[in-house]
Amino acid sequence: QVQLVESGGGLVQPGGSLRLSCAASQSISRAYAMGWYRQAPGNQRELVAAITSGGNTNYADSVKGRFTISRDNAKNTVYLQMNNLKPEDTAVYYCNARFAIGYWGQGTQVTVSS
Repeated sequence: QVQLVESGGGLVQPGGSLRLSCAASQSISRAYAMGWYRQAPGNQRELVAAITSGGNTNYADSVKGRFTISRDNAKNTVYLQMNNLKPEDTAVYYCNARFAIGYWGQGTQVTVSS
């Protein structure tokens, strides 16, 4: 069993920045991939960004150039740096760890509003 705890969400004005963190209870270096997903009210959960054990990354088209995913294996933590935030980025953001099975965190709310 792997526990994931997200933090860093909050209320920010359009154009602002936030950094989300996801702390894992086990070594993330063993995970095939770590990812961030988001779900807005009435929408399906969607992939925002992912990073493989080899360091390869991929992003949703809507966040390319604005968001950056990174991992610190020594701290068992994955980050999502979000810049130039837009109102449409408002959602609950979830951390995902893909081991032999997948694990989810409890989510952290991000609200972009003036």
